[in-house]
Amino acid sequence: MGLLVNQQDRRSELQERIAAELREKAKASGLQEKASLDGVEDVKYLEDTKQTTTLAPAWIIIVIMAAVVVGMFLMQGR
Repeated sequence: MGLLVNQQDRRSELQERIAAELREKAKASGLQEKASLDGVEDVKYLEDTKQTTTLAPAWIIIVIMAAVVVGMFLMQGR
């Protein structure tokens, strides 16, 4: 039992040391400052996209109906 607790302590110390190193690297590279931005620079991926049309509910109903038809077809084979 004592060995198990000792191993868990070593793991937590190792994890703490790794976390501290990662925080230092993040501070050095300025990633923390970039993460605080509101996403203005990330808007480029939205440039050529479209908003969902009013036909989206119709497509959902069509997919549900197709699933029901497939289900009925499979149940009929029994």
